[in-house]
Formats: sequence, structure tokens, C-alpha cells
Amino acid sequence: MNSDIKVGIADYKIGQAPNRIMTVGLGSCIGTIIYDERTKIGGLSHIMLPDSKPFAGKSDINKAKFADTAIPLMYKELKKKVPNGRFKAKVVGGANMFSFKSTASNTGNIGQRNAAAVMEVLKELRIPVVASHTGGNSGRTMIVDLNDFTCMVRIVHQDVIYI
Repeated sequence: MNSDIKVGIADYKIGQAPNRIMTVGLGSCIGTIIYDERTKIGGLSHIMLPDSKPFAGKSDINKAKFADTAIPLMYKELKKKVPNGRFKAKVVGGANMFSFKSTASNTGNIGQRNAAAVMEVLKELRIPVVASHTGGNSGRTMIVDLNDFTCMVRIVHQDVIYI
């Protein structure tokens, strides 16, 4: 029996076909699915922020909240399940949800910074990004069918697209 695996904000989960894996509330946040076609196993991460370094030293840090920690953790877990996996990724989200007018380099479009951080981590892990839908100023829901890696993106006040 197939079911929907729901991934919350600042969380990640691993699933396998015939299930679907999904996350809602992707505004400036990024949903990243890493998937192996042969085993039909995938992990979906919902990150909020690009970099955990400003929070270094805090004992209660949620590593699933940050691109630089969540994606490597999820990938490590996927590699345990599929040691010889041929992983690829799809990336959704990273909208500019806030209109801050700032010239400081470390503020501004958090969605764009999240997208860039996720792409950099995937590049470092040598995981090719085969599709993405990022930017804009609308929230999204991401639903991935683990049978065939189809990714449905519901965009607020717009049409549904498939990547």
C-alpha cells in the first residue's frame, strides 16, 4: 500500500516506491530530493537557511534546518541504504517572500541564497541536478512520486507544473 511521506520544515525523510514524498510551505525554503532510480529510494530535505556557521557552538542546533548540514546528513543516510547508488537531484523553492531593501551582502533575498547554497552542496557531493524550479515570489508545494521521480510542483495562485 502506498502512502504520502510528509516532510516538515527544517526536516528530511527517506522513502521508497511505491510511496510519494512531499513537503509544503516552500517559500524562501528549499526542497531537495535526492533519488536513486534503480532502487527507487529517495530523500527529501526542507531547509530554511543556507548556512549553519552563524549558529556554531549552540548545543540545540537542528542540523536539518541548514543547507550545509541537512543535505550531507540526508545523503549519508541514503548512502547507507544504497551504497552504490547513482543519485541525482531536483530542487524546488527559494522564492523571494520578503521585500527587504538592504545593501548589506549578508541580507536580502534569503530564497536566492538558499538556492545557491543547496546547489553548492550538491556540487560538492557530486550529485547532478537534473531539474529545478526556484526563485519568483510565490510559495510552493513539492510532491515526488518515488516510482518514477516525477516531481509535481504546486505554485500558489498559479498552475501545477511537473519537473
